[in-house]
Amino acid sequence: MSLTLILTRHAKSDWGDPMLDDHDRPLNARGQRDAPRIGQWLQDKGYVPDKVTVSSARRAQETWQGIATTIGGRPKVNTAEKLYHASADTLLAYTRGSYAMTHMIIGHNPGMAEFAERLLFSKPMNARFADFPTCATLVVDCDESDWRDVQWGSGKLLDFVTPHDLP
Repeated sequence: MSLTLILTRHAKSDWGDPMLDDHDRPLNARGQRDAPRIGQWLQDKGYVPDKVTVSSARRAQETWQGIATTIGGRPKVNTAEKLYHASADTLLAYTRGSYAMTHMIIGHNPGMAEFAERLLFSKPMNARFADFPTCATLVVDCDESDWRDVQWGSGKLLDFVTPHDLP
């Protein structure tokens, strides 16, 4: 039985207040529109997580809140302080600690882009994959039966989308 990993970078954030700490930046209007669209795409494709781990940053939390309005299901949701600007190795450690059949992680670049790149055996043919833009979402099949066995280069691409790709 394989495992499914969904990686989503937070939606577009608001840079309007230069005095606001980076951790506390909210989503801008585009981000607020994009997150539910990604949730609907996940729902339509049948990629509904059992577990969601979200960075503690406000923009990541708001991304999940937007996705949750359209995705359906009742996943267990955890906030993880260590996902705020986490490295690829930290993201792999969180993945290996999962217990759910379908686990979603919402985080930040550059760690998210590097994690996605290193995890996949074969990359998507989407020009935006390398920079993993805001609200980009990757769905990966992990052939292992235990998350602890997931290795670099072992993931199989199921899907990749950016908000720009959606109608």
